[in-house]
Amino acid sequence: MHDEIKKKVRQRMDKSIESLQEEFKKIRSGRANASLVEGLIVDYYGNRLPLKQLAGISAPEPRLIVIQPWDKGALSAIEKAFHKSDLMLHPNNDGKVIRISIPPLTEDRRKELVKVAKGKTEDVRIAIRNIRRDGNEEVKTAEKNEHISKDDTKKMMEEIQRITDEYIKKINTLLEGKEAEIMEV
Repeated sequence: MHDEIKKKVRQRMDKSIESLQEEFKKIRSGRANASLVEGLIVDYYGNRLPLKQLAGISAPEPRLIVIQPWDKGALSAIEKAFHKSDLMLHPNNDGKVIRISIPPLTEDRRKELVKVAKGKTEDVRIAIRNIRRDGNEEVKTAEKNEHISKDDTKKMMEEIQRITDEYIKKINTLLEGKEAEIMEV
């Protein structure tokens, strides 16, 4: 029972960390990155598809994203999707591929993006604390149902707190890395 609760807590916390990493990929850092655009929804022959299903996306240079559609007929639909989006990126269509030049970020925009990253991080911290609370509730229920002793309850809750501290540290490290990446000129 003890290991089962710890395992469940760790699995849920791992998912929270993965979620934060995915969110961070979507935050622009001034560097070209395929993940900035791969989720862009494109209206293609009546279907709404993410860009990554319609094209190969690469970042051959630090400030350039190249999109090569599997079907050349998708070029204009992809271009329209960029114009409709809030990405503020301007596609350059040469008839074969779309090139997107990533402009350098202004200092104000960098600070805004750091705030966004901090907000996403705080959401995950809250999720981690909620997972800790759920784990502790499970331990208390096990004690109440006389599956474990009071001493074991105390030990398990201390272990859950150690796990929580470990994951909060990981989240803070991820945030520091993202902040450095955003503020890098």
